Amino acid sequence: MSSSAYLNSPWPGEDGGPQRLQIPRSGSGLALQPGETLGCVTRNTLMSTMTVLGAPGEVYLLTHSALRANIGLPTTSCVELIDPLTLQTRCKSPRLKGGPMWPGGMAIHRNGDLYVVYGRYAHRLNRACEPLASRQLPVNLPYNSFVILDNGLLVTKNLSDSVPARISVLDPHTLEPVCADIECPEPSIARLSSSGNTLYVVGVRSIMRYHWSDSSQTLQRDPDWHCDYIGDSSQTYGWDVVLEGGHAWFMDNGKHRYVTRMIGAGVNPTANRLIRVALDDARNREILPISGLRGGSVTNPPLHDFQRQIVVAYDSANSYLRAWRFNPQSHALTPLWDKHAFGCASHMISYPDSGELVVNDYRKRGEEVVVLNIENGAELARVRSGGLTQGVVFPSSGWNRDLYWSSMGRLARIFVQ
Repeated sequence: MSSSAYLNSPWPGEDGGPQRLQIPRSGSGLALQPGETLGCVTRNTLMSTMTVLGAPGEVYLLTHSALRANIGLPTTSCVELIDPLTLQTRCKSPRLKGGPMWPGGMAIHRNGDLYVVYGRYAHRLNRACEPLASRQLPVNLPYNSFVILDNGLLVTKNLSDSVPARISVLDPHTLEPVCADIECPEPSIARLSSSGNTLYVVGVRSIMRYHWSDSSQTLQRDPDWHCDYIGDSSQTYGWDVVLEGGHAWFMDNGKHRYVTRMIGAGVNPTANRLIRVALDDARNREILPISGLRGGSVTNPPLHDFQRQIVVAYDSANSYLRAWRFNPQSHALTPLWDKHAFGCASHMISYPDSGELVVNDYRKRGEEVVVLNIENGAELARVRSGGLTQGVVFPSSGWNRDLYWSSMGRLARIFVQ
């Protein structure tokens, strides 16, 4: 697995790393056995976005403010080191400058420090949550997180569906730019992904990539790799891309009206789609509907279990979850199992060693966290997480047959009991 610039921990950044594989980098799965159930400890938060893991027992939580944005005022973020069992705060940063509101991102660099991009600011903190450096980013728009290239450089961009995305590359020590900003040919809503020193950008109608050049000390667009996934369709933009097994995987029809839940939040009349683009030849691609239902929409990435060659995608607006078996030789996707009336919307966790898939299921009583057998979709366990909103942000694995689930106003530790 690439991403050598991240701390060597089970979950040092969102989705476990910049390829967005949504699997722990080390450790084992929940390994649920007959008679075992899931327990849950929860706490209220401001707006929790994600947890990441440092050294054994270290769990860091990223939150941000929100109400100020309703009256046009800048918002802030905060990093907490929390108790891995009780979730209580051990220490926390001061309020970190932010600006325009959008859930940001956090990761632990191989140098041992924490980095946060939220609003239009980048921050560097030590592991005691003390600020070391800060930088205002050039565009007065929210920047939706970042990735760390294998060379250690931080790469971030503004979020917009109307103005072109502007990529900034930052020095991890000073947070100063190491090259001039790169302007993409189109806007971009999705978060960045990377593999090695290559950056992938999902624009509002096409996916493209940029390679870091040591000789010119900048990112250079790959002129031979590009996929216009919108084409002559009426689909809306794609979300975050997963880089696995020699392919890029993402979903479209990302425009929606989410407030507290994704169910029924689609705004485009068409079905949302799963998109595959080969990394060695962008002409090798496939685009297929997920549920086939009108008004389909998502706000997150699919998942590819490389060990089992299973791809999981969903239509959050229509409460639908589906898995396919992928043939790496023919590139055929064969339907494997599906679930109707299943309120999945969040980023997921896959445990390759145990074949367990962790997803959310939003019901009338609120959000529940569910563990499925990824091979056949069988439900292994579920627990009410306490969240009243349908989570659309980032979970992480834990240290001992547990995981952490963020759903905006609530953080939960889910554990085997």
